[in-house]
Amino acid sequence: MQINDIKLAIVGLGYVGLPLAVEFGKKRSVIGFDINEARIAELKQGHDHTLEVDDDELKSATGLQFTTSLERLGEANVFIVTVPTPIDRYKQPDLTPLIKASETIGRVLKKGDIVIYESTVYPGATEEDCVPVLERMSGLVFNRDFYAGYSPERINPGDKAHRVSTIKKVTSGSTAEVAALIDDLYKQIIVAGTHRAPSIRVAEAAKVIENTQRDVNIALINELALIFNKMNIDTEAVLVAAGTKWNFLPFRPGLVGGHCIGVDPYYLTHKAQSIGYHPEIILAGRRLNDAMGSYVVSQLVKAMTRKSINVKGARVLVMGLTFKENCPDLRNTRVVDIVSELKEYDMDVDVYDPWVDLKEAQLEYGLTPVQILENGIYDAVVLAVAHHQFTDLGAAGIRALGKPAHVLYDLKYILPAEQSDLRL
Repeated sequence: MQINDIKLAIVGLGYVGLPLAVEFGKKRSVIGFDINEARIAELKQGHDHTLEVDDDELKSATGLQFTTSLERLGEANVFIVTVPTPIDRYKQPDLTPLIKASETIGRVLKKGDIVIYESTVYPGATEEDCVPVLERMSGLVFNRDFYAGYSPERINPGDKAHRVSTIKKVTSGSTAEVAALIDDLYKQIIVAGTHRAPSIRVAEAAKVIENTQRDVNIALINELALIFNKMNIDTEAVLVAAGTKWNFLPFRPGLVGGHCIGVDPYYLTHKAQSIGYHPEIILAGRRLNDAMGSYVVSQLVKAMTRKSINVKGARVLVMGLTFKENCPDLRNTRVVDIVSELKEYDMDVDVYDPWVDLKEAQLEYGLTPVQILENGIYDAVVLAVAHHQFTDLGAAGIRALGKPAHVLYDLKYILPAEQSDLRL
């Protein structure tokens, strides 16, 4: 197959797949496939509710067509899979979306076709878990009748500076010839350039450690915050001072959620344990980061007690529900840990987030965020996400939400230290 022979399909049109499909759609014909009929209908109407692609940009992808049709998908000969890879309630990798996508593609796979995976997985998943599904469904033989590749996604939801085309792309293929073709395909849209990994397993490993590294670093800073809080030292002041050294890494403490950082390390540790190695540092970091919601609430309760505010029945406002600022992404948000812990103390909790879809919040977490804020009714206010709307309110606007005696806990350093009662 030559580059001009490629008939491309993107399978999965979420936070990762849609921006990729749009970039390719500006350059060539692309089939955008998703099993979610409501999602396809929305995109056909020219709107993306995730806000990763604005309406004008969506319109500019003139080569992109959306479908739920398996027959239409079968017209492609190169498939890029961009479905989510979450963890289950036991923090084990859930490959269900990936396996189902592979089954779907396997039904239409033809001789000479190429399947490229972008979903985050552990090293070996493409060839050990996905390829056998493709073989079983198609009756074809891997690396004789069809081929595979892996090119890890690096989407940062809500980031308008680092886009698909401006982030360097790691590519790989199951043979040298296929690897070269895949690399050339991505070069059509990636202005930042590509890096061709020597194997699919190397590319998979590179992806899974990117966010594992960040997770461990944030865990270190979270632990330092616990220590400094016990010593009555302002953590942010310490980090600002330490940051004057040229090689100090600028991490900050906080909740670690989202579709990558709070998930990817479990893919690596799962694989490590399956080959007989128990990872110490990675899992220790995960335990510490997963416990931060509980720690935040314990600090809040102590501060409320010092102000003689009755904890039982107290009314608390949690500002922000998404996993990061200025985006509607609720995937694996750890703000829900704070909400759950507050309710364990029999507090009355309101959640406010102008970015979230109310139906999605209810479906995913059983929460119905309030839509209007009332002044003077809260015993405590927790600034959990640094949305620009909250920053714009300022200390006076946020303080006005509380009763005369209340506690303001700023998790995101939105306010100067002297304008909040607690900081992480």
